[in-house]
Amino acid sequence: MQPLQKRLIVGISGASGAVYGVRLLEVLKDSGIQTHLVMSRAARITLATETSYKVSDVERLAAVVHSNEDIGAACASGSFHTLGMVIAPCSVKTMSEIATGVTGHLISRAADVALKERRRVVLLLRETPLHLGHIRSMAAVTEAGAVVFPPVPAFYARPASLEEMVDHTIGRVLDLFDIDAGLVRRWTGERSRPKAKADE
Repeated sequence: MQPLQKRLIVGISGASGAVYGVRLLEVLKDSGIQTHLVMSRAARITLATETSYKVSDVERLAAVVHSNEDIGAACASGSFHTLGMVIAPCSVKTMSEIATGVTGHLISRAADVALKERRRVVLLLRETPLHLGHIRSMAAVTEAGAVVFPPVPAFYARPASLEEMVDHTIGRVLDLFDIDAGLVRRWTGERSRPKAKADE
């Protein structure tokens, strides 16, 4: 018997925060995990707006690249075994498609398939503030089995740069797939607090 290939689908939607998807691909590039990338059309615009990366740079980081229009791609089928899917970042539109099962593109279709196969799906939702419709979609997609993971900085790690903040988030996302990328400064107990000054 052959061991199953470890594969992870990475979706990048048009929400702000394209760096999360890029960094995830960078971390996994030489990990032995085969990454399958799907980028939306809006993601390409966001990538150009927020970063110095070209689409071709990002595609080179992935083992396999699929068009978001290709709903017949391998990752659109449950028989194509994967660890699951991360959408980083995830727009409200994409989350809502997954929550309702109305999957018109490959990103939402691949997530829908992963959920029906009871695989892990993590959504780095990028939106704030939230209205009731957003919250209802968050509840619905959570009930379907997805993990809503807004990329909230962990200040206890005392990040010294934006890169450290991004890395901590990506490390915590990979924790959900039992992958330790060595990016997380883990909490081991309360930091010692400075002693209070004596009253004068």
